[in-house]
Amino acid sequence: MAHSPASTTGRGHPKGLYLLFTTEMWERMSYYGMRALLVLYMVGATGNGGFGWSQAKALQVYGLYTALVYTTPVLGGFLADRYLGQRLSVTLGSILMMLGQFVLAMPGNNEALFYAGLGLLVVGNGFFKPNISTMVGGLYAPGDSRRDGAFTIFYIGINVGAFLASAVCGTLGEKYGWSWGFGSAGVGMALGVLVFLLLGNRFLGDVGKRPTQVVRQESKPAAPAAALTRAEVDRIVVIFVLALFVVFFWAAYEQAGGLMNLYTDAKVDRHLLGWEVPTTWFQAVNPIFIIGLGPIFAEVWTSLGRRGRDPSIPAKMALGLLLLSFGFVFMLGASKQSATEGKAAMMWVVTAYFFHTAGELCLSPVGLSMVTKLAPTRFASALMGVWFIANAVANYLAGLIGGYAEKLGEFDLFLAITAFTAVAGVVLLGVSPVLKRMMHGADEIRPTAPTGSEQGGAHSAPAA
Repeated sequence: MAHSPASTTGRGHPKGLYLLFTTEMWERMSYYGMRALLVLYMVGATGNGGFGWSQAKALQVYGLYTALVYTTPVLGGFLADRYLGQRLSVTLGSILMMLGQFVLAMPGNNEALFYAGLGLLVVGNGFFKPNISTMVGGLYAPGDSRRDGAFTIFYIGINVGAFLASAVCGTLGEKYGWSWGFGSAGVGMALGVLVFLLLGNRFLGDVGKRPTQVVRQESKPAAPAAALTRAEVDRIVVIFVLALFVVFFWAAYEQAGGLMNLYTDAKVDRHLLGWEVPTTWFQAVNPIFIIGLGPIFAEVWTSLGRRGRDPSIPAKMALGLLLLSFGFVFMLGASKQSATEGKAAMMWVVTAYFFHTAGELCLSPVGLSMVTKLAPTRFASALMGVWFIANAVANYLAGLIGGYAEKLGEFDLFLAITAFTAVAGVVLLGVSPVLKRMMHGADEIRPTAPTGSEQGGAHSAPAA
């Protein structure tokens, strides 16, 4: 599939990467701005514009919403592969999500409008999420040592947006009213689609313009659709196996926006130098850590890759699960302190987020890169959507799991999460050599030096 992205920057990455970075940043501001407010809005007092729902109901709705957010990318990826192309799908998704945020911002505390706004966000995300990630992979050739580093750079964009979400949307929503928070998230999404439309042709070339299936048919018009090879089948199996382990990771990690968010609001001493830190600001802790740690991880993976010593994808993801598990140890400390003293110190939660962030950087951007490496080209966006199905299941489970805190108590629930994620990490580490063999070399990279030739133009990146 012939792409012609624009020339690379001085650091050796295509300029299109930074356009996709910026577009994703504004979209993530929109999403995380709404997410930081969502459960607080649902349990908030009706007199202040909230719905006054119970914690269990709010977490159930939150889990269902976030599950649907990660389900619709399957259909969005399929439509992009077959009919729309990735570029048009990203544009359409951006517009729908912008409208969804503005519907949520409408005053009146109307449940019908609330669900309509969430619905627009769900559908829009389905078009946006799998296709912008696949376009990042489309900037790089198979075996390019920059690819994992590129996805980590892209992931920093996600978290710059998440930081802006808490700083802007969260503050406006908590301090000035829910409508201000949701409305500012809509403005962020509008900026994202505007930048993408203005600069797409200049920096992305032909990447994502046409449906993958159409390009394939034109490049080989007389050839019938080839059956999947044994290597391709094995690689698809690896995607599904790793997706299973990702369910364990995200079901635990997504307590951040639900249970941990509510826990921080009610049971953490948020006073600092005589001032009470807004609850939504704690949602910025993770993106701040990612912005700081992301370049370090990107450089580590790229440096190891140039020397041919990069750990396998399953091994990186196993490490991510183990770091996440260790982070929940600090939530055990927090729940112990809040049970005995009424409130827990902020540093318990901040330290937990630090290790959750380190685990996330080992797993999430690497997982996105993995799908672009292993998926057969004709199914690239659809399999990226399937990857997000794991997130869908995990997010729904996260809501259900968080709801048990009222019955079990936070300590027992955090202990169970710690144990399950640790076991999952150990098991994945044990089977990682088998999974690596089943990739049939698709995750291997060519050791390179940062020479002038590496600084040249970007290539297309059909999956092997």
